[in-house]
Amino acid sequence: MSNSSGQTKATVSQAAKMGVFTLIIMNIVAVVSLRGLPAEAEYGVSSAFYYILAAMVFLIPVSLVAAELAAMFPYQQGGMFRWVGEAFGDRAGFLGIWLQWIESTIWYPTVLTFGAVSLAFIGMDHVFDAHMASNKYYTIIVVLAIYWLATIISLKGMGWVGKVSKIGGLVGTIIPAGLLVVCAVIYLATGGQSQMDWHGNFIPDFSNFDNVVLAVSIFLFYAGMEMSGVHVRQIKNPTVNYPKAVIIGAIATVAIFVLGTYALGVIIPAKDINLVQSLLVGFDNYFSVLHVRWLSPVIAIALAFGVLAGVLTWVAGPSKGVFAVGQAGYLPKFFQRTNKNGVQKNILYVQGGIVTVLSFLMVLMPSVQSFYQILSQLTCILYLIAYLLMFAAAIRLRYSMKRAPRPYRLGKTGNGMMWLIAGVGFVGSLVAFIFSFFPPSQVNMGSDAVWFTVLIAGTVFFVVLPFIILKFKKTSWHSLGNDFVPFHWDNTSGAADMRLKAAKEFVSENAGNAPEDAQAFLEYASSIDKPEATAEKK
Repeated sequence: MSNSSGQTKATVSQAAKMGVFTLIIMNIVAVVSLRGLPAEAEYGVSSAFYYILAAMVFLIPVSLVAAELAAMFPYQQGGMFRWVGEAFGDRAGFLGIWLQWIESTIWYPTVLTFGAVSLAFIGMDHVFDAHMASNKYYTIIVVLAIYWLATIISLKGMGWVGKVSKIGGLVGTIIPAGLLVVCAVIYLATGGQSQMDWHGNFIPDFSNFDNVVLAVSIFLFYAGMEMSGVHVRQIKNPTVNYPKAVIIGAIATVAIFVLGTYALGVIIPAKDINLVQSLLVGFDNYFSVLHVRWLSPVIAIALAFGVLAGVLTWVAGPSKGVFAVGQAGYLPKFFQRTNKNGVQKNILYVQGGIVTVLSFLMVLMPSVQSFYQILSQLTCILYLIAYLLMFAAAIRLRYSMKRAPRPYRLGKTGNGMMWLIAGVGFVGSLVAFIFSFFPPSQVNMGSDAVWFTVLIAGTVFFVVLPFIILKFKKTSWHSLGNDFVPFHWDNTSGAADMRLKAAKEFVSENAGNAPEDAQAFLEYASSIDKPEATAEKK
């Protein structure tokens, strides 16, 4: 049954609020994918250096900046659209959320393939399991089954998404990662022979260009920590809990990647690592040594469940941001329709159609590995553009909205800390963006001309497309009674009243959680349209 977008407001107020623990798990699940561990285990001891470097120049800036931005707009929906749009206008905001949505849509088939491989290893005959994992028809069936299951759950609303993500994140990501590390410790403590060369160089040789390309490629291992910002209105006490969840999630993410990669390197020689199957093989090797091989199919199912939770987090995230864009009148009314749970059903259906087509192309094309690699690089490039916009927006808002309440703020006074943190993130993202165009040496990509042509043409196409959509924007796209809180610079009729009304509702909902913060937002919303605020808005 189709419902207007106006129903969303009632649904939001009635929806179950997410606690800090659920949000921490969702953040970890959105970022961490154990499927990447084998690729880094090949580099032995130095893999930790890559992880830590990427965390310092990318993950930490993303986490801290996103924490300030989300706490700054706790009752205004839109995520990346809101943050970038408040700083640079609605067209730039539309580009930001568009890139976040389209890159995740392109990414789904690659991560789902890992889920298909995991399920293939639920048997005890690993020769047969490996044959099954390489079967294209099996892969396409499982990929689409997991994706559409995630979509069905998303259509149930954020209550379901939060529960499944929390359980799936624990069972399919955090517990398996912890188990892998525990197995490594027991294995070494009982005299097991480590396959990792602990005497290797911790700091890689960056005179080798391939090592530089590898270093920047790891940046996108950490992408997604800001994504939960679109759910800020469904979070209990968001001004406190969102920053807390982001920071704790970031620390846990680094620990999982470093310890998990080392644990895998201990049991599998670098020369024998297979990028697709080695995580399952690593678990099986440990279980064989510890005489608990019956756990192999259990862990395979758990990892597949973890993939479902990760995909679910992303299915429900960027699409919700795009829905907020539609509510604001930037997309046709078709994309603003919701189901009885207030969920953006048509956006999810369109997204599912794109994923289905891409999945068939990626699995059925002759050169699957090359196609996978090009699509993976394209997602990185598009996402990095969104991050460049986000970091620039955070700095800009320090000047364009200097009086706005910031319950979580980088630096107690002045803007120096924001310039430092966001500046490091911007430069790191820019370097990663440039190097993302270079083909990796680990994969034979064939013609470099084809590689560069596809990436450059794909980037230009997906960056230009949202501006083409805006070129056809119509006033009829704007739905009366929509729930989107106008930007602070919006002077159109009724915008001030909508901002003030939303601020009052926020105070009412959070009077018992953070009354001082809530009152500060109400006072700012009340003052923003007064004459003395005109200069700031301009």
